[in-house]
Amino acid sequence: MTPIETNPPTQLSVSNGLENEDKYTRGTPTRYKKITDKKLKTKIQKQEDRIKEAAQAAARNELLLVEEAGFLESEGIEKTYNYRQEQLAKETDINTSKKIFSLDLPDFGPYAIDYTRNGRHLLMGGQKGHLAAFDWQTGKLHFETHVKETVRDVSWLHNETMLAVAQKKYVYIYDHTGLEVHRLKNHIEVNKLEFLPYHFLLASVGNAGYLKYQDTSTGQLVAELRTRLGPCKTMTQNPWNAVLHLGHSNGTVTLWAPTMSTPLVKMLCHKGPVQAIAVDNSGRYMATSGLDGQMKIWDVRKYDVVHEYYTPRPATSISISQRGLLGVGWNTHVTIWKDALRTKQQSPYMNHLQAGSNVTDVQFCPFEDVLGVGHSKGMSSIVVPGSGEPNFDTMAANPYQTKKQRQEAEVHGLLDKLQPSMISLDPTNIGKVTKMTKDDVLKKRAEEAEEKAASEEPGKDKKRMRGRNSAIKRHLRKRRNIIDENKVLYLHLTSRKR
Repeated sequence: MTPIETNPPTQLSVSNGLENEDKYTRGTPTRYKKITDKKLKTKIQKQEDRIKEAAQAAARNELLLVEEAGFLESEGIEKTYNYRQEQLAKETDINTSKKIFSLDLPDFGPYAIDYTRNGRHLLMGGQKGHLAAFDWQTGKLHFETHVKETVRDVSWLHNETMLAVAQKKYVYIYDHTGLEVHRLKNHIEVNKLEFLPYHFLLASVGNAGYLKYQDTSTGQLVAELRTRLGPCKTMTQNPWNAVLHLGHSNGTVTLWAPTMSTPLVKMLCHKGPVQAIAVDNSGRYMATSGLDGQMKIWDVRKYDVVHEYYTPRPATSISISQRGLLGVGWNTHVTIWKDALRTKQQSPYMNHLQAGSNVTDVQFCPFEDVLGVGHSKGMSSIVVPGSGEPNFDTMAANPYQTKKQRQEAEVHGLLDKLQPSMISLDPTNIGKVTKMTKDDVLKKRAEEAEEKAASEEPGKDKKRMRGRNSAIKRHLRKRRNIIDENKVLYLHLTSRKR
C-alpha cells in the first residue's frame, strides 16, 4: 500500500487588529522600572497595564467599524461648490433628503442653536425671546415657549433633559418640558455659554468681562475670573483639554482655566475685534475670524498662524466638524472648506446662500452629515457629505440611546466627574511621576524667586511734600484765625517791640 502524501498545513496570518494600537495610545508611557518604592512601582505598573489594555481593546474594536465617510466628488469641469441643496435632495435617499429643511421664523430672530453631544436633539433660541427644543430627526417637539425678554445664547447641559439660556440679565436653567428650574443670579448680562461635559461645569462670559464657572451637579460657583479686557462676545472650548478660548475687542484670544486668575496664554490674533473662534476635536488647530476681514488657522501647540484666508465680509460664526471640515458663516453665505486646517485651499468644498437673512450661528451636528444654520429669519439644516463621524462610541455618546441607557450614562458621568483643578494645557501630565527630588524643586523655586526679585525695579521713595503744601504748613494755616493764650501773648510781645 502506497502512503498518501499530505501537504503541510498552510500558515494563515490572522490579523489581531493591533496594528493601530499607537493610534489610541495617549502620550508616552511612564518608566517605572527604576523606581525604588515598591508600592508606588506596583501602582504605576498596574496603571500602565490598564492603559495598554484599553488601547488594544480600542484597536481590536476598529474591525467592527464598517461605516466609512463619503464626500462629494465632481466629474470633469464640475465643481463641488456649485452643488445646491435642492440638487442633493433629489439625488440622495429619503432619510438624507429629510435632513434638509428650513424653519421660517422671521418675527423672533436672529437665532442661536445648539446640538446635544449625541447629535439627536436641537435647541433654538431667538433673540426676541423664542425658545424651542425638539428631536430634529423625528420631529418630536419637547417644548416651545416665549420668555418675553432678550435671549443671547443657549446651551444644552449634560443631556437633553436640561438646558441653559442666557437671557437679558440672568442665566436660567430649564428642563425638557420648558419649566424654569433655576435662576443663576451670579451670571449677569451673559453673552456666551459653554458646557464642559466631563467636568459638569457651565461657563459664561458677558458684558462685565467676568468669566464664571458654575458646577451644575452641586450648584456651587467654582471660579469667578476677571479678564480685564472689557465685554466679551466670543467663547469656545477646546474639546481635548477643556480650556476655554475667549476672543476680545482688542484682537487678542486668551486661554483660561478655572484654577488660574490670569490667562494661561494670550495671543494677538487680529487687528480688530475677534468675531468667532472654533477648535477642532484633536485640540491642535484653532480657527479665528475678526472684523479685519481675515480668517486665520492657528497651531495651538506652538501658538503660530498656519494659514490665512480672506472673507468678503467679516465671518460671524465658525464651526469645525468631527472630520475636520470648516464651516464659516458670513453675511448671507455659509462656506464649507475641506482639509483647510492642514493645507491652504484655493477653493471651498461647498457653498450655501441664505437669501435675505444674515447668518448668525453655524453648528455641525455630531455623527451626522448635517450643518445647522441659525440666521435672522429662523433656522436651516443643510447636508454636508463627509462632515460627521460615521462610527460612534456608545460609551461616550449614543444617538440611539433609550431612557434607561440615558439614566445610566448620567449616573456614570457623575461618578467619573473630573475636578476643575485637572483642567490644564497638557492633560497628559496628570498622573505622571516627576523625576525631580523635593530638594531640586525647592532649589528651583528659590532660583525663580531670586530672578523675579532681581528683574523688578527698585521701588521709588514716596514724594515728600515740602514748601507751602507740607502737612505742618497746612495745619498752621488752619490755626491762623484761632485766638488762644499763646496767640494773645505773641501779639502783645510783637506790639511792644514796635
